[in-house]
Amino acid sequence: MFKKKWFTILISVLGITTIGVGIFAFSVYKSLEDAATSMHTPLERSNSDKRTTQIDFSQKDPLAFLILGVDERPGDKGRSDSMIVMTVNPNDKSIQMVSIPRDTRTEIVGKGFDDKINHAYAFGGPEMSIATVENFLDIPIDYFVQVNMESFKDIVDAVGGVTVNNKLEFSQDGHHFSLGEIALDGEEALSFSRMRSIDSDFGRQQRQRDVIQSVINKGASISSVTKIDDILDILGNNVRTNLTFNEMVDIQSNYKEARHNLSQHQLTGAGTRINNIYYLVVDEKDRLALSNQLKQHLELDSEVANNN
Repeated sequence: MFKKKWFTILISVLGITTIGVGIFAFSVYKSLEDAATSMHTPLERSNSDKRTTQIDFSQKDPLAFLILGVDERPGDKGRSDSMIVMTVNPNDKSIQMVSIPRDTRTEIVGKGFDDKINHAYAFGGPEMSIATVENFLDIPIDYFVQVNMESFKDIVDAVGGVTVNNKLEFSQDGHHFSLGEIALDGEEALSFSRMRSIDSDFGRQQRQRDVIQSVINKGASISSVTKIDDILDILGNNVRTNLTFNEMVDIQSNYKEARHNLSQHQLTGAGTRINNIYYLVVDEKDRLALSNQLKQHLELDSEVANNN
């Protein structure tokens, strides 16, 4: 009788625990779905004409993302303060991240004239930014992720801060950044990634990529489940993407190992003034070399340079 009683209690405890875990798992899943729904922003454009076939997640087709860091102010649509192309190849488990300087002079697709590439967002939002980057690099952009730069500090805080390897000692906004490995909270990370007065816009882009890489690594290895709701709330309010919840789940399942091998690249050029406006003019050979590098990573056909 005694054994039967304890067996009944044990089964009851296991049953309650199982139900509790099930409820928690469902609540997390539901929170993820709600956040994804808040972030989801369909594009007013058809699939890229740079792709000839439909993406198949189950076949682990390589993907390309455009990350837009946008400063939005009241009454102003804003401009893309940072533009980063990220290609993901799950087959060789690698990611390539390329910063496009915001002053890069190129054709603004849909406007028919050359201008600074970051002006594409002001003219036509993420759709025009994507079309312009696709034309500039001659690769498909499958998805965009738009981040409100002012909220970036909240995202960093939500993952418990980030650690980066700083290559330039400097002070900014009341913060001092020493050489070497440093830990940053949200305010520090935002200040760190925005500084460009001491070195250049290229240095700033490197710092932005370093912070983003650290956020990706930290977010993928969060041990405290108590942070999940905070992170999802911040993402839902400050991030926009054309990824659906189901696509996010598929990418998490089939592409997550690629984050362990991340290469960073910097697009360079010559500073030039045209009509008294500063532009960065990228050498055509450099542009073509980068385009071919990204095409190879996306497992697409590369363009042959014309030497005539």
